Amino acid sequence: MEDKLEKIFKKQQELDNFIKETKKSQSLDFEYNKSEWIDKLTSAMIAEAVELKEESNWKWWKKPKDINIKEVKNELVDILHFWVSLCLKLGISPEDIFETYMEKNEENIRRQKGGY
Repeated sequence: MEDKLEKIFKKQQELDNFIKETKKSQSLDFEYNKSEWIDKLTSAMIAEAVELKEESNWKWWKKPKDINIKEVKNELVDILHFWVSLCLKLGISPEDIFETYMEKNEENIRRQKGGY
């Protein structure tokens, strides 16, 4: 049984393949090197992060608004789509992410305890 992260990666690969085939039929080129994919997909993540930021009350000069959690989730998922797509383009697996996360988490805990 695949876990949730593996399922997300699988669904993203299906979406990426669909987009590539759709764009190919429109004569759009989707053959980029890894550096170009990093540039394109991090730009997309930054744009989505700005949209997420717009859901906060960062404009101190305006009247605060209620946070729209549904929109926050949508923006986070948009970021996730591009993030997973980048992992796929770079050959990074869900297992790679899990292992690296666990290592980095331990490092962050050590840092917070003052033990670099």
